[in-house]
Amino acid sequence: MPERNIEFGKYGARGIKGHEAVARQLDALAGFVATPITVRRGLLARLHYLTRTDHARAAARAAGLTVTDRTLRAWLEGTRAPSKRNLERVERAYRTVRRHNVARYLLARLNREGRGTRVEFHPLNQSQVDRPRQRVVAYRTLNVRHWDRVVEAWVNDDFQALDEAWISDAVIDLGSEWGQYEYVTNIGFAA
Repeated sequence: MPERNIEFGKYGARGIKGHEAVARQLDALAGFVATPITVRRGLLARLHYLTRTDHARAAARAAGLTVTDRTLRAWLEGTRAPSKRNLERVERAYRTVRRHNVARYLLARLNREGRGTRVEFHPLNQSQVDRPRQRVVAYRTLNVRHWDRVVEAWVNDDFQALDEAWISDAVIDLGSEWGQYEYVTNIGFAA
């Protein structure tokens, strides 16, 4: 794509890729457990989510949580504590299963039967860029109607596919200035 930024931040501009901001927003909408996994309450909440049904257990195993049922029971009862490596596996499995479970709901909520969702693009921060090199970039809004590929890439945790989907399904609709919104300070949408 012709307007991709090759040397972003060379003159002091600050921001993040638009697809990263979208992933953060989708994570916020997914409603993950707020308590950290290092706290017993956070660990128990995640383990209960991953073990409450046979379907949830199968999804957790598919997502990489391969400990035995005996070990899970010991963690739930508090007789043993998971290692740091197992805590990371539990967190990764929880996020994967949670994303998969809320994807259909989020997709329906974002697409709104073809009406789409209004998205706010907050431009990159150019406060550290010398005046002659600053671009005129303004706050923009856009109604994004097709979220299917974006949500699918987010569920699969595939950032390259998410970037491609976000650019081709949303940002390109900003017109000839879409390259100015590849990096942003924030992207907001309330679905």
